[in-house]
Amino acid sequence: SRRCTKCNYDESPTAGTTFDKLKFSLLIAFHIVFKISTKKKGMSSLELSEEFEIRQMTAWQFKWKIQQAMASSGRFPLQGVVHVDEFLIGEYEEGKKGRSSDSKKKLVVIALEILDREGVGRAYGKVINSASAKEFKPFFKVHISNDAKVVTDVWKGYLPLKKDYPLLEQIPSNKGANFKQLHIHIMNIQGWLRGIHHHCTKERLQGYLDEYHYRYNRRAFMGSIFDLTIERMVRSKPIRLNNKRIDTAI
Repeated sequence: SRRCTKCNYDESPTAGTTFDKLKFSLLIAFHIVFKISTKKKGMSSLELSEEFEIRQMTAWQFKWKIQQAMASSGRFPLQGVVHVDEFLIGEYEEGKKGRSSDSKKKLVVIALEILDREGVGRAYGKVINSASAKEFKPFFKVHISNDAKVVTDVWKGYLPLKKDYPLLEQIPSNKGANFKQLHIHIMNIQGWLRGIHHHCTKERLQGYLDEYHYRYNRRAFMGSIFDLTIERMVRSKPIRLNNKRIDTAI
Protein backbone atom coordinates (compact mmCIF):
# COMPACT_ATOMS: atom_id res chain seq x y z
CA SER A 1 0.00 0.00 0.00
CA ARG A 2 0.95 3.65 -0.36
CA ARG A 3 0.17 6.25 2.33
CA CYS A 4 -0.27 9.94 1.66
CA THR A 5 2.12 11.98 3.84
CA LYS A 6 -0.44 14.79 4.17
CA CYS A 7 -3.74 13.05 4.94
CA ASN A 8 -2.48 9.54 5.81
CA TYR A 9 -4.82 7.96 3.22
CA ASP A 10 -3.80 4.39 2.39
CA GLU A 11 -4.03 3.46 -1.28
CA SER A 12 -4.29 -0.23 -2.06
CA PRO A 13 -1.95 -1.68 -4.73
CA THR A 14 -5.05 -3.23 -6.35
CA ALA A 15 -6.72 0.17 -6.88
CA GLY A 16 -7.36 0.92 -10.55
CA THR A 17 -6.97 -2.74 -11.58
CA THR A 18 -9.29 -5.70 -12.07
CA PHE A 19 -8.37 -6.80 -8.54
CA ASP A 20 -9.93 -3.68 -7.02
CA LYS A 21 -12.32 -4.27 -4.08
CA LEU A 22 -11.74 -8.01 -3.86
CA LYS A 23 -14.02 -9.90 -1.46
CA PHE A 24 -11.27 -12.38 -0.60
CA SER A 25 -7.50 -12.37 -0.25
CA LEU A 26 -5.22 -11.49 -3.14
CA LEU A 27 -3.49 -14.85 -2.67
CA ILE A 28 -6.75 -16.68 -3.39
CA ALA A 29 -7.38 -14.36 -6.35
CA PHE A 30 -3.99 -15.23 -7.87
CA HIS A 31 -4.68 -18.92 -7.26
CA ILE A 32 -8.03 -18.69 -9.06
CA VAL A 33 -6.42 -16.88 -12.01
CA PHE A 34 -3.80 -19.63 -12.15
CA LYS A 35 -6.46 -22.37 -12.18
CA ILE A 36 -8.60 -20.75 -14.87
CA SER A 37 -5.73 -19.74 -17.14
CA THR A 38 -3.61 -22.90 -16.97
CA LYS A 39 -6.03 -25.81 -16.55
CA LYS A 40 -6.95 -27.27 -19.93
CA LYS A 41 -10.68 -27.02 -19.26
CA GLY A 42 -10.65 -24.20 -16.75
CA MET A 43 -12.96 -24.39 -13.73
CA SER A 44 -16.63 -23.63 -13.14
CA SER A 45 -17.73 -21.16 -10.49
CA LEU A 46 -19.16 -24.08 -8.49
CA GLU A 47 -15.77 -25.83 -8.46
CA LEU A 48 -14.04 -22.59 -7.46
CA SER A 49 -16.59 -22.02 -4.71
CA GLU A 50 -16.02 -25.45 -3.22
CA GLU A 51 -12.22 -25.41 -3.48
CA PHE A 52 -11.66 -21.92 -2.09
CA GLU A 53 -14.66 -21.84 0.29
CA ILE A 54 -16.25 -18.71 -1.15
CA ARG A 55 -19.82 -18.06 -2.33
CA GLN A 56 -20.57 -19.30 -5.84
CA MET A 57 -21.80 -15.86 -6.91
CA THR A 58 -18.56 -14.32 -5.64
CA ALA A 59 -16.57 -16.92 -7.57
CA TRP A 60 -18.64 -16.33 -10.70
CA GLN A 61 -18.22 -12.55 -10.53
CA PHE A 62 -14.44 -12.82 -10.25
CA LYS A 63 -14.35 -15.42 -13.01
CA TRP A 64 -16.27 -13.00 -15.24
CA LYS A 65 -13.64 -10.33 -14.56
CA ILE A 66 -10.90 -12.77 -15.59
CA GLN A 67 -12.78 -13.53 -18.80
CA GLN A 68 -12.85 -9.83 -19.68
CA ALA A 69 -9.06 -9.76 -19.44
CA MET A 70 -8.99 -12.80 -21.75
CA ALA A 71 -10.82 -11.03 -24.57
CA SER A 72 -8.88 -10.81 -27.82
CA SER A 73 -6.93 -7.63 -28.47
CA GLY A 74 -7.76 -7.90 -32.18
CA ARG A 75 -4.13 -7.17 -33.07
CA PHE A 76 -3.34 -10.59 -34.53
CA PRO A 77 -5.84 -11.49 -37.28
CA LEU A 78 -5.88 -14.99 -38.70
CA GLN A 79 -3.83 -15.51 -41.87
CA GLY A 80 -3.27 -18.12 -44.55
CA VAL A 81 -6.16 -20.55 -45.01
CA VAL A 82 -9.05 -19.78 -42.66
CA HIS A 83 -12.20 -21.89 -42.36
CA VAL A 84 -15.34 -20.13 -41.14
CA ASP A 85 -18.73 -21.48 -40.07
CA GLU A 86 -21.53 -20.84 -37.60
CA PHE A 87 -23.01 -23.15 -35.01
CA LEU A 88 -25.74 -23.13 -32.39
CA ILE A 89 -25.45 -23.52 -28.65
CA GLY A 90 -28.50 -24.59 -26.70
CA GLU A 91 -30.99 -27.35 -26.15
CA TYR A 92 -32.92 -29.08 -28.94
CA GLU A 93 -36.06 -27.25 -30.08
CA GLU A 94 -38.83 -29.00 -31.95
CA GLY A 95 -39.11 -27.66 -35.48
CA LYS A 96 -36.12 -25.33 -35.12
CA LYS A 97 -33.27 -26.38 -37.34
CA GLY A 98 -30.17 -24.81 -38.84
CA ARG A 99 -30.14 -21.02 -38.91
CA SER A 100 -33.72 -20.45 -37.62
CA SER A 101 -34.02 -16.76 -36.79
CA ASP A 102 -36.62 -17.30 -34.02
CA SER A 103 -34.73 -20.02 -32.19
CA LYS A 104 -33.80 -19.57 -28.53
CA LYS A 105 -30.40 -21.10 -29.22
CA LYS A 106 -27.32 -18.89 -29.30
CA LEU A 107 -25.66 -18.43 -32.69
CA VAL A 108 -21.87 -18.27 -32.86
CA VAL A 109 -19.53 -17.65 -35.80
CA ILE A 110 -16.14 -19.34 -35.60
CA ALA A 111 -12.92 -18.98 -37.60
CA LEU A 112 -9.99 -21.42 -37.54
CA GLU A 113 -6.55 -21.27 -39.18
CA ILE A 114 -5.80 -24.39 -41.22
CA LEU A 115 -2.11 -25.28 -41.40
CA ASP A 116 -0.23 -27.74 -43.61
CA ARG A 117 -0.58 -31.48 -42.97
CA GLU A 118 -4.01 -31.06 -41.38
CA GLY A 119 -2.65 -28.98 -38.53
CA VAL A 120 -4.56 -26.08 -37.01
CA GLY A 121 -3.48 -22.69 -35.75
CA ARG A 122 -5.38 -20.05 -33.85
CA ALA A 123 -9.14 -19.56 -33.64
CA TYR A 124 -11.71 -16.96 -32.60
CA GLY A 125 -15.44 -17.01 -31.96
CA LYS A 126 -18.17 -14.41 -31.58
CA VAL A 127 -21.81 -14.46 -30.56
CA ILE A 128 -24.00 -13.08 -33.37
CA ASN A 129 -27.70 -12.35 -33.71
CA SER A 130 -28.16 -13.73 -37.21
CA ALA A 131 -26.22 -15.47 -39.97
CA SER A 132 -26.04 -12.36 -42.14
CA ALA A 133 -23.26 -10.39 -43.80
CA LYS A 134 -24.05 -7.50 -41.46
CA GLU A 135 -23.24 -9.70 -38.45
CA PHE A 136 -20.29 -11.47 -40.08
CA LYS A 137 -18.47 -8.33 -41.26
CA PRO A 138 -17.34 -6.94 -37.85
CA PHE A 139 -16.03 -10.38 -36.88
CA PHE A 140 -14.12 -10.74 -40.15
CA LYS A 141 -12.71 -7.21 -39.88
CA VAL A 142 -11.25 -7.78 -36.42
CA HIS A 143 -10.13 -11.38 -36.60
CA ILE A 144 -9.32 -12.28 -40.24
CA SER A 145 -6.66 -10.73 -42.47
CA ASN A 146 -7.90 -9.39 -45.82
CA ASP A 147 -5.17 -11.42 -47.52
CA ALA A 148 -6.35 -14.70 -46.02
CA LYS A 149 -7.93 -17.41 -48.12
CA VAL A 150 -11.28 -17.68 -46.35
CA VAL A 151 -13.26 -20.87 -46.98
CA THR A 152 -16.93 -21.11 -46.01
CA ASP A 153 -19.92 -23.24 -46.91
CA VAL A 154 -22.36 -22.04 -49.57
CA TRP A 155 -24.53 -19.97 -47.22
CA LYS A 156 -25.52 -16.75 -49.03
CA GLY A 157 -24.70 -14.59 -46.00
CA TYR A 158 -21.00 -14.81 -46.86
CA LEU A 159 -21.34 -13.60 -50.47
CA PRO A 160 -21.17 -9.82 -49.75
CA LEU A 161 -17.86 -10.31 -47.92
CA LYS A 162 -16.05 -11.16 -51.16
CA LYS A 163 -15.67 -7.43 -51.75
CA ASP A 164 -13.24 -7.13 -48.82
CA TYR A 165 -11.93 -10.71 -48.98
CA PRO A 166 -11.16 -11.39 -52.65
CA LEU A 167 -9.77 -14.88 -51.90
CA LEU A 168 -12.99 -16.00 -50.19
CA GLU A 169 -14.13 -19.35 -51.52
CA GLN A 170 -17.42 -21.13 -50.91
CA ILE A 171 -17.67 -24.91 -51.10
CA PRO A 172 -20.40 -27.38 -50.06
CA SER A 173 -20.06 -28.47 -46.43
CA ASN A 174 -20.84 -32.09 -47.33
CA LYS A 175 -22.20 -32.61 -43.81
CA GLY A 176 -19.00 -31.24 -42.31
CA ALA A 177 -16.62 -33.48 -44.27
CA ASN A 178 -15.02 -30.50 -46.03
CA PHE A 179 -14.52 -28.67 -42.73
CA LYS A 180 -13.32 -31.53 -40.57
CA GLN A 181 -10.91 -29.60 -38.32
CA LEU A 182 -13.38 -26.75 -37.84
CA HIS A 183 -16.20 -29.07 -36.86
CA ILE A 184 -13.95 -30.86 -34.37
CA HIS A 185 -13.16 -27.46 -32.88
CA ILE A 186 -16.87 -26.63 -32.66
CA MET A 187 -17.69 -29.95 -31.00
CA ASN A 188 -14.91 -29.37 -28.46
CA ILE A 189 -16.40 -25.98 -27.54
CA GLN A 190 -19.90 -27.43 -27.21
CA GLY A 191 -18.61 -30.33 -25.11
CA TRP A 192 -16.64 -27.96 -22.87
CA LEU A 193 -19.65 -25.76 -22.22
CA ARG A 194 -21.95 -28.70 -21.49
CA GLY A 195 -19.44 -30.59 -19.39
CA ILE A 196 -17.95 -27.77 -17.30
CA HIS A 197 -20.54 -25.00 -17.29
CA HIS A 198 -23.73 -26.84 -18.32
CA HIS A 199 -25.46 -23.76 -19.74
CA CYS A 200 -24.95 -20.05 -20.27
CA THR A 201 -27.09 -17.04 -21.19
CA LYS A 202 -26.53 -15.24 -24.47
CA GLU A 203 -25.43 -12.09 -22.61
CA ARG A 204 -22.52 -13.94 -20.96
CA LEU A 205 -21.62 -16.47 -23.66
CA GLN A 206 -18.98 -14.23 -25.26
CA GLY A 207 -16.96 -14.30 -22.06
CA TYR A 208 -16.81 -18.09 -22.15
CA LEU A 209 -15.84 -18.09 -25.84
CA ASP A 210 -13.05 -15.62 -25.03
CA GLU A 211 -11.85 -17.80 -22.15
CA TYR A 212 -11.80 -20.93 -24.31
CA HIS A 213 -9.88 -19.33 -27.17
CA TYR A 214 -7.52 -17.48 -24.84
CA ARG A 215 -6.20 -20.83 -23.60
CA TYR A 216 -6.52 -22.50 -26.99
CA ASN A 217 -4.47 -19.86 -28.84
CA ARG A 218 -1.73 -20.07 -26.19
CA ARG A 219 -1.63 -23.85 -25.82
CA ALA A 220 2.01 -23.90 -26.87
CA PHE A 221 2.95 -21.24 -24.28
CA MET A 222 1.16 -22.44 -21.15
CA GLY A 223 4.27 -21.81 -19.07
CA SER A 224 3.83 -18.04 -19.36
CA ILE A 225 0.04 -17.76 -19.66
CA PHE A 226 -0.48 -17.10 -15.93
CA ASP A 227 1.94 -14.16 -15.95
CA LEU A 228 0.27 -12.76 -19.07
CA THR A 229 -3.19 -13.03 -17.50
CA ILE A 230 -2.07 -11.26 -14.33
CA GLU A 231 -0.46 -8.51 -16.40
CA ARG A 232 -3.67 -8.02 -18.39
CA MET A 233 -5.74 -7.81 -15.22
CA VAL A 234 -3.36 -5.30 -13.65
CA ARG A 235 -3.48 -3.11 -16.75
CA SER A 236 -7.29 -3.34 -17.01
CA LYS A 237 -9.61 -0.88 -15.30
CA PRO A 238 -11.86 -2.05 -12.44
CA ILE A 239 -14.98 -3.93 -13.53
CA ARG A 240 -18.15 -3.31 -11.53
CA LEU A 241 -20.85 -5.96 -11.29
CA ASN A 242 -24.10 -5.61 -9.39
CA ASN A 243 -25.26 -8.36 -7.05
CA LYS A 244 -28.19 -9.38 -9.25
CA ARG A 245 -27.76 -12.85 -10.70
CA ILE A 246 -27.47 -12.26 -14.41
CA ASP A 247 -26.06 -15.57 -15.55
CA THR A 248 -27.01 -19.21 -15.16
CA ALA A 249 -23.70 -20.81 -16.01
CA ILE A 250 -21.78 -22.52 -13.25
